[in-house]
This record gives sequence, structure tokens and C-alpha cells, in this order.
Amino acid sequence: MESLEGSSGVRRVVLSNQSFRRFKDKLAYGLGVLCVVLAMLPLASILFEVVGKGLPAISLGFLTKTTGNITDPSSGIGNAIEGTLILIGVTSLIAVPIGLLAGIYLAEFGDNKFGRTIRFLNDVLAEFPSIVIGILAFSVVVIAIGHFSAIAGAVALSIIMLPIVTRTTEESIKLVPSSIRDASMALGIRRWRSSLSIVLVTAKDGVITGILLSIARISGETAPLLLTVLGSGFFFSGLDQPIDALPLRIFTDYKNSNYPSSLAQGWGAALVLIMLVLGLNLSVRLLTRGRSSFARARA
Repeated sequence: MESLEGSSGVRRVVLSNQSFRRFKDKLAYGLGVLCVVLAMLPLASILFEVVGKGLPAISLGFLTKTTGNITDPSSGIGNAIEGTLILIGVTSLIAVPIGLLAGIYLAEFGDNKFGRTIRFLNDVLAEFPSIVIGILAFSVVVIAIGHFSAIAGAVALSIIMLPIVTRTTEESIKLVPSSIRDASMALGIRRWRSSLSIVLVTAKDGVITGILLSIARISGETAPLLLTVLGSGFFFSGLDQPIDALPLRIFTDYKNSNYPSSLAQGWGAALVLIMLVLGLNLSVRLLTRGRSSFARARA
């Protein structure tokens, strides 16, 4: 009888511990869901506000016409859209190759004093205020050329983009198993060739995510553009000429928000900028996913 009572007591203790663990599991899950909802509320609020106020301004003429007088409700933001795409493209051409090579070096060959110094400086650069970077680009590029230009804006934005690409590339490559490196070395492949052709390809998902994050970061920067590209009411006429961009257009429209047409244009430009960044992200994701599926099918 005593043994039966002892075993039933142990069973009750075990069941009680299991119930408590299930309760903790549900509590942690509920807190996680609550935190996700709280984190999504600001994003949902911004999207709701921008879509509600920007969608009425969207039309074919709004997307294709150049910026006219702020009091003209028929003016558009076609030149600002074009300028933003050009700035993103030129900035990516400058920053992405340098960031990729720097990230590969830090991950594969940067376990030394020089690598640690570069890593520290890269982290410091990532925290620089964008207005300071704009002043730097103005002092180095704008004054040297003698006027505002698209290339000056691309240089400023590339300084902002570079540390993000470098850091995400380094961290993504560090996640690649060392067995892949050992296998390539066993086949007689040189280390630098293995890093570029095998390790980087294996880590491409994380690298692409870092590039997309950096593009999203520079797409909305305004302060560096105020000091480098100035803005323009015309379509693109050269990299050495002033150019318009959606962040600049939104800033200008906000300054003239006492005019209803200017305020409506600003909300419309904000919606277009959000959709542009979202479209770039989705397009790259779909393209890379298709290539990954094709590669798996061939394997």
C-alpha cells in the first residue's frame, strides 16, 4: 500500500510539472505573438495612413508627368521616380561590389589585426548620421565638380549602403559550414576561388537580403540628397547634372503643405516610394527563388 501511495504521489508531481511546462510554453508563445502584433502596429498604421491619403493622387499622368508648379494639381512625379531609380542603380554599382569583396575578406581572411580594424571602422561608419555623410559628399564631390549632380548623390548614398552590405555579407559567409570549404580545398581549388565561386554562392540568400536592406535604407534618405543632387523639375539629363528623387519631392511638398495640390502630391509620392521599395524586394526574391529551384532541379 505504501509503495502504491508513493508511486501515485510521484505521478501527481510529474503531471503537475508537465502542466506547468505546458503553461509556460503557452505563455511564452502568447507573449511572442503579442510582441509581433505590437511591432506590426506602427507599420500597419503608416501603411493605412499613406495608402488612404496617397491613393487618390495616383494616376497615369501623376506617374509620368514632370513636376510643375506647386499650385498645379495636374503636375506629376515622373522625373522623381526616374531619378530615384537612377540613384539606386548607380549607388548599387558603386557600393555592392566593394561591400561584397570587403565582406568576403573579413569573413575568410580577416582574423587578424588589420581585419579587426576594418571591421571596427565599418561598424562606426554604419552609425554615422546621414547628414554628416551628405556634408562629406558635398565637400569632396560637389565642390570639386563645381555644381550639384547625380553622381554626388550616388557617392553619398554608397557610403551609407557600403557598411550594411559589408556586414551582412560577412555574417552570411560565416554561417557557411566549414566542411564546404574543406571539400573545395580537397579538390585543389584555390581559397580565393572557393570563396567567390562556392562559399559566396552558398550564402547568397543572406547576401541578397543584406543588399535589399541597404537599398531600402538609401531609398528614403533625404538629407544627403539635399546637399548633393539639389533636385530638378526635369527628366534625367546626365550624371553630372542635378536630378530629382522621391524623398526630395516629398520633402519639398511637405514644406509647401499649405497648398492642397502640393500636399496631395507629397502623399502620392510617399505611396509610390513605398511601392517601389516593395516591388524591388519582391522582384529580386522571385528571381533568386526561381534560380534556386532550377539549380535544385538540375541537381
